Amino acid sequence: MSIAVVRLLIDFGLVVLIWIIQLIVYPSFLHYTTNNLIKWHSKYTPLIGFIVGPLMLAQLGISIYQLHNEITTYNVINVMLISVIWILTFLQFVPIHNNISRGKISKSLLVSLVLKNWSRTILWTLLFMYNIFTTFS
Repeated sequence: MSIAVVRLLIDFGLVVLIWIIQLIVYPSFLHYTTNNLIKWHSKYTPLIGFIVGPLMLAQLGISIYQLHNEITTYNVINVMLISVIWILTFLQFVPIHNNISRGKISKSLLVSLVLKNWSRTILWTLLFMYNIFTTFS
């Protein structure tokens, strides 16, 4: 199996996950009581991290490997898009999840989580579509 196919499988996994999170998981947070959300969130975050973490690391690693082997516009765009996703994740979403874990929860925080996550949902979707188009054209 080629590295391009492995990369597409990883990208697809991340796209499926981000859409599930965007349409189901994050909106469901609005339906929990504060105490129940804190309890659920303490279980949810390590479990989702166990799935998302390796996929994100693999996606970044393969992209850096591809860029290192051949500096092309395609590889530069891939690394740039993935870098933006990582920056958004650590600057926006980690602090929001930390607030939830500490019980600093409000309806506006949870709504902002859903609204802000559209940026990652769109970026991961565009990245996947770009990689399909580039791989098979």
